[in-house]
Amino acid sequence: MAGNAIDRLLEAIGYPERASGGAGSFTLQVDGGEIAALDAGGDLRLVCRLTDDAAELPRLAGYAAGRMLREEAALACDREGAFLWREIPAAADAHALRRIFETFCDSCDWWRARLEGGLDEPAAEPETMVIRP
Repeated sequence: MAGNAIDRLLEAIGYPERASGGAGSFTLQVDGGEIAALDAGGDLRLVCRLTDDAAELPRLAGYAAGRMLREEAALACDREGAFLWREIPAAADAHALRRIFETFCDSCDWWRARLEGGLDEPAAEPETMVIRP
């Protein structure tokens, strides 16, 4: 099996391209979007930029608590906007890499659907605490 974490991921999921010579990052084209794979000292970090529009952050945050109960991917933000990320331990075998990558892609699709106005929108100011799936 390939050496670094990115090479192992690309091989495990059967991605048609390969990272160039021990690259520390690689951008995968998946389902019409991009997912960055970053070598984090042996571990692997997957990152999906969701939006660069800071005005979307409050709406996305309305879903975050409920999604944390369903998935291991986490919503985060930086100065550029919101993104989803997931860490994969270096010890993950090919089966685990493939499974984790697939569930991360599903999570990215779910969050993108919220940005496109799909499905149920969170209430603007809930009267009681609500945890959404």
